Amino acid sequence: MTRTLPLFGRRGVLGRLGFLCVLCVLGSSVGGHAHAADTSRPVDSIETRAQGCSTCHGAHGEGTADANFPRIAGKPAGYLFNQLKNFRDGRRSYPPMNYLLAYMNDDFLEELAGYFASQAAPPQQPAKASTEPTDVGMQLATRGDAVHGIPACVRCHGTNLSGIEPGIPGLNGLSSRYIAAQLVAWEVGTRHAGTPDCMHDIATRLSGVQIRSVASWLSAQSPTAPISAAAQGSWTPPLACGSQVAPARESPQTGAPTGAGVSRGEYLAHVGDCVACHTQRGGAPFAGGFAIPTPFGTLYSPNITPDRATGLGTWSAAQFYQMLHTGRARNGTLLYPAMPFPAYTKITRADSDAIFNFLRSLAPVSKVNRANELRFPYDNRSLMYGWRMLYFSEGEFQPMPAESVAFNRGAYLVQGLGHCASCHSTINAIGGSGDDSAFAGGLIPLQDWYAPSLTSNQESGLGSWNLSEIAAFLKAGISQKGAVYGPMAEVTHDSLQYLTDADAAAMATYLKTLLQLKPAGTKSGDTVVPSAATLALGASIYANRCATCHRSDGTGMAPAYPPLASNPSIEMDVSVNPLRMVLNGGYAPQTADNPRPYGMPPFAQVLSDAEVAAVVTYIRVSWGNHGTLVTPREANAMRLAPL
Repeated sequence: MTRTLPLFGRRGVLGRLGFLCVLCVLGSSVGGHAHAADTSRPVDSIETRAQGCSTCHGAHGEGTADANFPRIAGKPAGYLFNQLKNFRDGRRSYPPMNYLLAYMNDDFLEELAGYFASQAAPPQQPAKASTEPTDVGMQLATRGDAVHGIPACVRCHGTNLSGIEPGIPGLNGLSSRYIAAQLVAWEVGTRHAGTPDCMHDIATRLSGVQIRSVASWLSAQSPTAPISAAAQGSWTPPLACGSQVAPARESPQTGAPTGAGVSRGEYLAHVGDCVACHTQRGGAPFAGGFAIPTPFGTLYSPNITPDRATGLGTWSAAQFYQMLHTGRARNGTLLYPAMPFPAYTKITRADSDAIFNFLRSLAPVSKVNRANELRFPYDNRSLMYGWRMLYFSEGEFQPMPAESVAFNRGAYLVQGLGHCASCHSTINAIGGSGDDSAFAGGLIPLQDWYAPSLTSNQESGLGSWNLSEIAAFLKAGISQKGAVYGPMAEVTHDSLQYLTDADAAAMATYLKTLLQLKPAGTKSGDTVVPSAATLALGASIYANRCATCHRSDGTGMAPAYPPLASNPSIEMDVSVNPLRMVLNGGYAPQTADNPRPYGMPPFAQVLSDAEVAAVVTYIRVSWGNHGTLVTPREANAMRLAPL
């Protein structure tokens, strides 16, 4: 007997984000910050919460001497806020930053920006001798180049180049290497602003010598505090520029749903996490265009706003239900299981109609659906007939009369709208999985995160969790037992935090009944015992980098910094989760129940593969943990894994 699982995922094949995708609980800190190693709870301050930034940018945002990470201390709060939003929404691309900020709301980004803006810029160090003609740089910065249409830097960045609140940064004292790199990024388009992009226009007019010269001259100037727009006086920018705008906050959704029926549909759409796949990063909600890469090519999600030409504007409620229930478009075309119809077939007609009514209440967005880009023969939808015979059983959820109301409600949410088994089961190359491995955990292909067991297994699942801990974890993304990072953070931020207390409790009730029929996969061969040198290195790194937050005995300071001792996610045979956390860090998602999350900084830039492997090995075998050795090769593979 086989279990229905969708083939394609939210960000890749076989990886549709389920409800408890990643229970990876490794957090960290920068040693020596904010609180002693063995206190009972972390200091409740924005400084402590900003530690996710300090490994790269310095304890107070002063930047690094090698200029790989720029100074952010003392820059205008509005400018920093805009840049954080740009990283979060994908308008600026630097994967570690995009990943760290992905699930933060404007209010928390504003608080982070204000904190670093309030930090004093560090004393200016004497500039290194430069072979570049600094007089050319001074000319460009103070007077510009009228012949080539290049305005002076002071025209926009303030007469003393200190920046102007709220949105224009200062330029003095930044590393010449950093300034030059930014100008080149503006030139080639890897950094961009809203239209019109004045900095792109300026950068394309600068020669290589001019870029190096102005960068060298600016780096030799002492940084000063930004001035206010009022102090700058009335002025007109030399070029129309999309960069010179006040920071914009998230605006309320237009076409807001109204009425009890529509509100219920909005709630169910949250539970089903519809927005995750049907929203392109930085695009209009539910307007589609999100790229789903797979080994077979790329799929693009459709527009499901009520636009008549490009969305669901001409659909009926019956057609929408038939699509969810049968996995066929209204013209009969077989859907690819990127749309998780194998789970959505369990949705009742009443719930389908409510979701449809909510989608119809949205503001229509005219956005033409992009054609899929699947390679031959996978672009032949008739292949889906065979897949459906193996892995699709059509039919609404049927309650079990002998079970409680809470059990049946939880089963309906977990099996149907939640489609949790999509990630939390071991699945084969075409998306199939037997019932004996359902919910027992599995590696999410193309994402390199392991979705842990949701069964009641004591060693690797939820056996040690009580109902209230599971329910609270679902809504907040944190608990006394762990915190969510990686793909699961998206599910929590976009979906689970909106659960009612009753539905969260119902899901917990159902999950606690799941039995693991087959043990999770284990490594073959003999277990390699870590060497004394590896353990000594790992212990040293842990003491310097991790113990401040996770305590010397690994008990942590939950829920801010989860425990590492007796932690199933740490001890699993598959070590990808703790490796990714040490390398990439992360913030638990910002939720209503966790509005100011604590963060773990990434250590990829300060630890070698051998050091990462050593500290993860030390954590996996200490304090009674029963994990196994992690090799530098495994650490390197996760270093290269996409975020």
